[in-house]
Amino acid sequence: GRCHPLTVLDDHSRYSLGVIACGAESLGVVQGHLSGLFRRYGLPRRILCDNGPPWGDPHGAGRAMRSHTAFEVWLMRLGIGTGHGRPRHPQTQGKEERFHRTLRVEVLQSRRFADLAACQRAFDAWRPIYNEQRPHEALGMEVPMTRYQASPVSFPEQLPEPLYHASDLVRRVGRDGYLRFKGWPLKLSQAFQGLDVAFRATSQDGVWQVFFSRFPLATLDLRDETPHLKTVRDVSVHLS
Repeated sequence: GRCHPLTVLDDHSRYSLGVIACGAESLGVVQGHLSGLFRRYGLPRRILCDNGPPWGDPHGAGRAMRSHTAFEVWLMRLGIGTGHGRPRHPQTQGKEERFHRTLRVEVLQSRRFADLAACQRAFDAWRPIYNEQRPHEALGMEVPMTRYQASPVSFPEQLPEPLYHASDLVRRVGRDGYLRFKGWPLKLSQAFQGLDVAFRATSQDGVWQVFFSRFPLATLDLRDETPHLKTVRDVSVHLS
């Protein structure tokens, strides 16, 4: 049967935190599996994702306000930053691409599994070999297990609400991602509906930064004739 591997790889050590057999990569499925990994290994500081759902907005390239997804908002509420590979540049996720290639060659090619459980058993048998037995040239011929350290930041069972400075101007995002600031209707992603964001003044008069928790989302220039939010995106070239 069809098996979609959900993989999580540590950048520093190449340690595989999980290879999980999924029937699909929907938001609920991915969140559930990642929550299990976060409970076991702790929270990372950042995650590099691809641009397909539920990880990113595959149609957002080139738009002034590229939408954040519900998945990204969930990660930000956990304190996890997100980066995305450049569209149509899979080499941005080079280590992950090499890992997937090894997985396909050694486990998936020319095989069909009776069900997801059978696929998961194959992943579970292979992952210790990858982590504990196979040396990596980039690690000085050490195995990933010798380099990996779990995060000391534990997974919160209840999502925390964002905190802001007393000097911030806080606005709640309404239906369909709209909010008002200084009389102007502004559009954020619908994924922020019901949550508070903060407008923070910059050194330039009339220019504001918009934050969700500690993460910058957008800039707003009230000097424009028709002010609108311009997204702030960190497109990383490194896996984190």
